[in-house]
Amino acid sequence: MARLFLWVIPALLAIPATPAPARVLIGVVDARFRLCSHAVHEQCVVDGDTFRLRGQRIRIADIDAPEIRPSRCAREADLGSRATTRLLALLNAGRFTLQPWPGRDTDRHGRLLRVVTRRGESLGGMLVDEGLARPWTGQRRPWC
Repeated sequence: MARLFLWVIPALLAIPATPAPARVLIGVVDARFRLCSHAVHEQCVVDGDTFRLRGQRIRIADIDAPEIRPSRCAREADLGSRATTRLLALLNAGRFTLQPWPGRDTDRHGRLLRVVTRRGESLGGMLVDEGLARPWTGQRRPWC
């Protein structure tokens, strides 16, 4: 028994520590954002449906916005740029709430999937209403 004990303890100590799980990020958020760049990586807007908050990438789960990097045509580039600028303004307009996306916490790129609301209204829905995004249907469609 003593031999087994002397072997098990060193083996247990050799097990590498698992990384701490990412913060869940659900609830009320009060933060200021800038556009993401090589110099700015925290509290920033990546594009019309993605932003960074407290070290986590957040994908607005209820919409699909045009890509800005890489865009596939001039129309997508223009619309994507306008969606990005508008999302920045919406996030900086005051406190908002991050709500979980039913059934899934992250996307295939590791971004947290969240619905972003203010006073019960989806910020993603606002982008859709303004023609800067479309409702998420489960797959991307071309913008060109």
